[in-house]
Amino acid sequence: MTHICISDAIEILEELVACLDDAYWEAGTIEDKDRFYNLIYAINRELSELSKLSVQDHNLAYERISLEFTQAKDRLNALKNSVDTQVLRSRTAQHLADCLVSMQQMLG
Repeated sequence: MTHICISDAIEILEELVACLDDAYWEAGTIEDKDRFYNLIYAINRELSELSKLSVQDHNLAYERISLEFTQAKDRLNALKNSVDTQVLRSRTAQHLADCLVSMQQMLG
C-alpha cells in the first residue's frame, strides 16, 4: 500500500473542495446542493485539522483526522459511482471524477 504524505493529501483535498464547490453552484436541486455542501463541510473540517500541524510534519504519512471526513468517505465513494447523474455539466463531472479517484487512491 502506498502512503501519501500530508502535503500531498492537502493538495488533493483542496482540489476536491474546488470541484465540489463548482458542482454545488451548478446543482439544479436543493437536495443536490445539500449533498455537495455536506461533503464540502466534511473535507474543510479535515483541512482545518491538517492546517494545525507543523510544516515539518507535512512529509509524514497522511491519516484521516476528523470524524466528519471519516464519515463522509462512503458518501464520496457513492458520488464517484454516480457523478454523471448528479453533476450536470460534463466538464465539472469529469474534473470531479478525477478528483474522486485521487481521493480514493489517497485513502487506500
